[in-house]
Amino acid sequence: MTRINGYLGRRNLLKLAGIGGVSLAVTATTGALWSAQQAVGPQIATADQPSENPNPVRSDEALKRLLDGNKRFVDQKRQFPDQSTSRLHQTAAAQHPFATLLGCADSRVPGEIVFDQGLGDLFVVRVAGNVVNSEVMGSLEYATLILGTQLIVVMGHKRCGAVSAAVKDELLPGRISSFVEDIKPAVERVRNKPGDLIDNAVTANVQLQVELLQENSLVLSKMIKEGKLKIVGARYDLDTGIVSMIS
Repeated sequence: MTRINGYLGRRNLLKLAGIGGVSLAVTATTGALWSAQQAVGPQIATADQPSENPNPVRSDEALKRLLDGNKRFVDQKRQFPDQSTSRLHQTAAAQHPFATLLGCADSRVPGEIVFDQGLGDLFVVRVAGNVVNSEVMGSLEYATLILGTQLIVVMGHKRCGAVSAAVKDELLPGRISSFVEDIKPAVERVRNKPGDLIDNAVTANVQLQVELLQENSLVLSKMIKEGKLKIVGARYDLDTGIVSMIS
């Protein structure tokens, strides 16, 4: 039966009632809806609680795992962990990622590969320019509050096209300008600093997005204050494959 925003569609209501008994069906449906809404309430409240993670990983340990994996990737000693058929079956039942990654959608920066991780290890959100919008923030809140990850890494990368577009400040087609506008405040922070503007802006953009997550999300800021979450910045070098932390 079709239900939209918790209410039965009119067509389905008529099917339920029959032509001769609409008033009776309305009464019965109203009662059913009331009961259904009462049942939904506890479910919503439950969804706000962290899930039972059998092996929670503290933020410092999670970061170490990531950096160790990146070193294996750079040294060409990848272990390809958690990529077996048994792991596939294990994660089909539930997911318990040990870290969350907000990265750029650039095809050259796949998080699981550059950190040498596998199925169910990382909760990855990727968007051009690794910018924070409402959908991204909601996804990261889900990863921490519901899935229980205690580390969020915001990772930019060298020669980012989105950052370059923000620096050039040119008119762009379609909705490309939407994420470029989110990067421009970072560009202005470093416009008059020495060095390459695009390279400096990549770092500044990561710092800006970290700040936005810490300041604009009540969920994440609360978890940070309680010592249950750490948000850090990083940048990926396209030439070497090395991930460096940003303070």
